[in-house]
Amino acid sequence: MKKLYFPIIFCFLSSVAFSQYKWDFGAMVGASNYLGEIGGKEKTRRDFILDLKLSQTRSALAGFARYKLNPDVYVRGSVGWYRISGKDALSTNPGRMGRNLSFRNDIIEASVVGQYIFYDIADLGRTYRYRNDFKAYVFSGVAGAMSDPKANYNGSWVALAPLHTEGQGLVDGAPKSYGKFLFVVPAGAGFYFTISKIYKIGWELNWRTTFTDYLDDVSTHYVDPSVFAGDATAVALANRNPELQPYSDNSGIPDPQNYYPHVENGTKVYPKRGDQTHNDSYLSTTINASYALKGKSRFAKSKYKTFFKGKKYSKRTIRAKF
Repeated sequence: MKKLYFPIIFCFLSSVAFSQYKWDFGAMVGASNYLGEIGGKEKTRRDFILDLKLSQTRSALAGFARYKLNPDVYVRGSVGWYRISGKDALSTNPGRMGRNLSFRNDIIEASVVGQYIFYDIADLGRTYRYRNDFKAYVFSGVAGAMSDPKANYNGSWVALAPLHTEGQGLVDGAPKSYGKFLFVVPAGAGFYFTISKIYKIGWELNWRTTFTDYLDDVSTHYVDPSVFAGDATAVALANRNPELQPYSDNSGIPDPQNYYPHVENGTKVYPKRGDQTHNDSYLSTTINASYALKGKSRFAKSKYKTFFKGKKYSKRTIRAKF
């Protein structure tokens, strides 16, 4: 009977040993883009990825730590930098071309997400050593981000939020300004290979839903330049249509009054500058690499530390008899 115990206990202890690789630490590097008011082709705003401009794809970089709660559920914390940008000049929509806005935003993000493994090959190559595997997962969580859109003006990058380019806090009793700190909901999917139990290499797509329409500093309508109290930089960056003038009559760009508050039939009209009915989003696609740390099994240590020690299982000493 004792001979049967040893293989059973050995298999159990082996499974405990496999669970010791609970932490892995690594980095992500890849590309980022955004969906907002600036982008698209000849049409007006379209949902999801249809307005993305691939030429405006920029860099993404992050570091992370991941902890295994059980074989199917992981928790990951990360801190990353994601650059997004856009230019109306790249659009073929006449209205956007005439608006002529552009921006760049370096987003700093800290997130916590839960990963669920929905597909798992535990023994790649069927070596029966369980050293290499493949996992595919989906994830979602929460994040906080710092956003600071800027525009290139006279060769310098100028922060746009302090300029109140749409009159926030300057007219109509609107909020003082949009904040730099955002609440974000990241969600996506990915996969990774584990090599020799400790090296993990994979790919991931991460889409962030935000609760702001000002990743690009564009959301509502044009305001009268007088509200900027003589701030020439604010006036210039609130309406960049004048930089295109004079333009030819056959260019297809709308009349300049479409970009200025003006009077129509005795009523003051504030033309549309953005689409405040939809918030902005940003995304990243990254290649990930991490290193798993081998920890000690408290269960094995506390329960079986004397299994191969002590009098009961000590090697029997044979004494010679004369």
